[in-house]
Amino acid sequence: MARRVLFFEPGDLSKRDRGAMRRQVARDAHEERPPKKRRRERALPEAAVSGPFGPGLAEGGYWNLARPSIPAHQATSRQIAGIYPFVADAGLGHHGPILGVDLNADALFHFSPWEAYANKTDRQTLSTNVLVLGAYRAGKSATIKTLVTRSLAFGHQAVVPSDPKGEWVTVAEAIPDGVVIRIGGGSTARLNPLDRGPRRADADDHQDEKMVRQRRITTLVSLVEMALGSTKLTAVEHAALHEALERSIRSTGDRPTLRNVYEHLGAIVEDAGTDFRMSDGAVQPRFVLRRFVDGDLSGLFEDESTVAFDADAPIVVVDTSELFSRSELVAQLTQVCTTAWIQAVVSDRSAKRTRYLIREEGWRDMTSLAALQMFQQWLKLSRHYGISNIVILHKMGDLDAVGDADSRERNLAYSIVGDIENKFIFRANHQEAAALRDRLNIPATHVEDARRLRMGVFLAYVGQYAYVVDCFATSTDWEYELFATDSALEQNDEGDGKPYLFDPDELDRFWPDDSPTDTSLDGWLSPTWKETPQ
Repeated sequence: MARRVLFFEPGDLSKRDRGAMRRQVARDAHEERPPKKRRRERALPEAAVSGPFGPGLAEGGYWNLARPSIPAHQATSRQIAGIYPFVADAGLGHHGPILGVDLNADALFHFSPWEAYANKTDRQTLSTNVLVLGAYRAGKSATIKTLVTRSLAFGHQAVVPSDPKGEWVTVAEAIPDGVVIRIGGGSTARLNPLDRGPRRADADDHQDEKMVRQRRITTLVSLVEMALGSTKLTAVEHAALHEALERSIRSTGDRPTLRNVYEHLGAIVEDAGTDFRMSDGAVQPRFVLRRFVDGDLSGLFEDESTVAFDADAPIVVVDTSELFSRSELVAQLTQVCTTAWIQAVVSDRSAKRTRYLIREEGWRDMTSLAALQMFQQWLKLSRHYGISNIVILHKMGDLDAVGDADSRERNLAYSIVGDIENKFIFRANHQEAAALRDRLNIPATHVEDARRLRMGVFLAYVGQYAYVVDCFATSTDWEYELFATDSALEQNDEGDGKPYLFDPDELDRFWPDDSPTDTSLDGWLSPTWKETPQ
C-alpha cells in the first residue's frame, strides 16, 4: 500500500527555511520506509505468529521453519504443454441427453445433433447427420440405441425404416406407445412406396407436385436398376416408366401403386398405337415389377398401404428381418421400398418435429445411381425437415458393393459418406486404416487410437472438434440388457451350479470299443487291434 506524508509549514518562513524543512521531511520519510526484500524472500507471506514456528496447517497457515528456495523450472514448450495442470476440454456443454463420459475432460458428454447445429460458438456443427463406423462387437448399435432412447425425454422421435436383424423391435416394444410394423413372415401389412405423403405447408401446389413426382420416379428407377444389377436403364426405358407412372396417377386419382404401374407397362407393350420404341422400352421394367406382383415379393409393396404411419409415436420400427433371410437382392429392394414410404410421411417441415432416421446397413440405400442421388438429396434436406440421418456402416469397404471400381456410383457413395460432418468412429480393423485416412481425412494418430478402442468407446467428431467418449460408462442395467445384440452367443448361466457327471455306460454307448486292453509298454509299441488281421 502506498504511504503518504502530510506536513504543515508556517506561513512566515523564508524561501531558504522552507526548502530546508522539505528536505528534512523527505529524509525522515525515507528512513521510515521499510527496506525492499528480494523476490526470493517474498515467496511466502509473513507468519501469523512471530517466532520460529507458525500457526501450522490446521489453522490455514504454514510451518514457519525456513523459507524455501525453489529454483525456476526450465523445459521446452513441448514438455510444458504436457505437464500444464489445467488441460481439460470444455466439451459441447450440457445441452441434450447424456451419451457417455468424455475421457479427455473426465466429464459427462452431452450430445444432440440439433443442439450442436444451433450452437453459435466455435463448437457448432453445420449438419445434423451422423456417420457411425466400426467393426463388429464395437458397441455401435448399443450406443445409437442409448442416444435414441435418452433423446425421447427431450421431445425427439425415432424412425427405423428397415430393421434387418430385428434388434430395434425389442427397443420399440419396451418403450411405451412404440410402434412396430412387421413386413413378411405371414404378416398382412403392406407398404406402398409410391404413397404421396402429407402435403407440405411451406410449398405451393407446383413445388409439392414436383417433389412428389421426383420421389416416385426415383423409387421406380431405383427398384428396376437394382434388380437388373449393373445394367442401367436406357432413355427409352426411362420414358416408358414415366409414361406408365403418369397413366397410373390419372387412373387412380393420384394413388398409384406398383401393381397399377405394372399393368400400364403391359398396356404400353400391347398397345399397337404406341411408338414401337416405347413398347420395347416397357418390356424390361415390366419384368422387374412382376416380382412385386406375382413373384417372391408379392403381398408386400404392390398395393395400397394397409398400415398408417403414427406421427405421434415416440419410435416407429419397420421389421424386415423375415425378408432379409431370403437373398441380398430382396433385402436391398425391401430397404428401398420401406425407406421411400418412410420419407414420404416424415418429410413435412410444418409438423415442427425432430426425428432420428436410423439407417441400418446404410450402404443398401446407395446401390444405384438413382438411389445415390435420392440419398444425397435427402441428406441435404435433413436440416430443412428437422431430421438427423444416422448412417451405420461396419467398414468403409461396405461401399465397395456400390457400382464397379472407379465408377461414378462408387465415387459418389464415398463422397456422400465423407461429407457427413458428425462421425462416431468405433474400433476399426487394421485393414481400415488407409480408408479412414484417405476417405474420411482422419488424422493418422487418431486412426491408431481407433484400432485400440474397447467396446463402447468411440471417437466423436462433432464440427471441428474431436472427443473420446465411453458410452457404456453411463449405461444402466436396463439399457445394457435391452441393447445387447449378442445374447445368443453368451453362455447360459442357468442351472444348479453342480458339475455334470457322465455315466461311463452312456459314454461306452457313444464310443463302443471292443479292443482288448493292453496297458504294458509293449502294448503302446505293438500294432493296434484294428491293424492286426483277425
